[in-house]
Amino acid sequence: MNNQLPVPFRVPYEVTPRFNKPVVYFSMEIGVDQALKTYSGGLGYLAGSHMKSAYELGQNLIGVSVLWKYGYYDQVRKTDNAMDVQFREKVYSFLQDTQIEFTIEIMQRPVRVRAYYLEPTVFQTVPLFFLTTDIDGNDGAGRLISYRLYDNDVRLKIAQCMLLGLGGAKLVDALGFEPEVYHLNEAHALPAAFHLYKQEGSVEKVRERLVFTTHTPEEAGNEKHDINLLNELGFFGGVPLETVRQIGDIQDNVFNHSLVALRMSRQANGVSKLHGEVSRQMWGRFEGICPITHVTNAQNQRYWTDPAIEAARLAGDGEAIATRKKELKAPLFRVVADQVGKLFDPNVLTLVWARRFATYKRPDLLTEDAERFARLLNQSKYPVQIIWAGKPYPMDGGAIEVFNRLYYLSHLHPNMAVLTGYELGLSKLLKDGADGWLNTPIVTREASGTSGMTAAMNGALNISTNDGWVVEFAKPGENSFIVPTADPMLPYYARDTHDRDLLFELLENEVLPMYYDRPADWQALVLRSMNDVNDYFGANRMAEEYYERMY
Repeated sequence: MNNQLPVPFRVPYEVTPRFNKPVVYFSMEIGVDQALKTYSGGLGYLAGSHMKSAYELGQNLIGVSVLWKYGYYDQVRKTDNAMDVQFREKVYSFLQDTQIEFTIEIMQRPVRVRAYYLEPTVFQTVPLFFLTTDIDGNDGAGRLISYRLYDNDVRLKIAQCMLLGLGGAKLVDALGFEPEVYHLNEAHALPAAFHLYKQEGSVEKVRERLVFTTHTPEEAGNEKHDINLLNELGFFGGVPLETVRQIGDIQDNVFNHSLVALRMSRQANGVSKLHGEVSRQMWGRFEGICPITHVTNAQNQRYWTDPAIEAARLAGDGEAIATRKKELKAPLFRVVADQVGKLFDPNVLTLVWARRFATYKRPDLLTEDAERFARLLNQSKYPVQIIWAGKPYPMDGGAIEVFNRLYYLSHLHPNMAVLTGYELGLSKLLKDGADGWLNTPIVTREASGTSGMTAAMNGALNISTNDGWVVEFAKPGENSFIVPTADPMLPYYARDTHDRDLLFELLENEVLPMYYDRPADWQALVLRSMNDVNDYFGANRMAEEYYERMY
């Protein structure tokens, strides 16, 4: 591999003329392949698909992220099979040392940063650069910054944002890339905006170059810190505190990262049509924010879709899709057998709930009615198998407790499995092997959610509450099974009861009878679902829209 990058750097492939504008994309996590563990969940999956589709389209775009020494974490089990969190060093021979090094000031101390390069042909992505502080010349505190994705130590997490934002902006300078657009995927890289401000000398010029994607549909969920702490740590890259207050229109000491990003950008977007509406309502009361549109998330079909099932879709052959689905269950069921010692049947309807474990996604919704859940799994007329998988945040004791509770419950049912190690590889197996994809977020809490897209691309039907991207996709009874939305004024326990009862009714009265008694209807539903998801929810459409509507 060539260890010397050309300066100024240019993307090493022919750029499509309509995507010629140079763009740099900052994301704290990017998931492009199982072999490169620099992601935690949906945000990383989404970024990875974006980088793959940008490459397919020949876009003049580079990505900047962080080379996490321990990744997110390895999800394993303790002796008693309770979930355990393991941090293990990752080493990647396919990353190229650019030999670009520079210093950023963090906590009033110089920290050395080195950049590694992922060449586009390795995983079919745009050029990607990964920053690390785990190098000679840094003390233990400096090295620690790039160890763990989303560290729970407040100061360390702020330092990670500085590494991505200030470090990423300095890398762009060192490369001589000269992007016209700086795209912040979430507000983590906001320090890059202050680096730009020092270069440009005015907020107006920064706004000309900055766009911002928000993924958080609740104001309370956006990062906030004391502005004096941020200043002390060097978050603003040497921009005086009073100037920061003026730029961000900050009257007190609360620095809301997303709000300041909205005030420093010329354009922002939510990640689904519904999320765009929620975001405009949420932020509309604040002065000085940029317009907020939406670009609905999507996933890269080339990476995610099984070629044989795609060929059957294009041929309109529902029976071939059904045959291939049973074949695709085999590798998934080998993982089930290996992890939990259960032998699943490829002829049995298989439901999957798999994504990041978070309470608003309600992974245990069905099991909260223990009697009805047991009845569903124990009846023999319409047999069913259910698999759960997903990673909780490693310090979220409540979510880990839910994960463990589901696992221990699974001991009572030979047709229920809870798997560890939900990363890109297992995610692909689950989507290939699922007949139905369960999605149970509290409505309006899921900005987009993308797992159901790739499940649908592989012939799984979405069985979902009506939230996020599903609102734009779903035609209940024609391409999916949708839980009617509860009255938003209901107390949380009544809303959960409403959603749980109607989900059971869908499964008992529609999903299972159709799968077993009316296979032709099921196949027709699957084919419509696959056609509809491929029509609009492929990431090439999304990557095009970012150029057309945001850049």
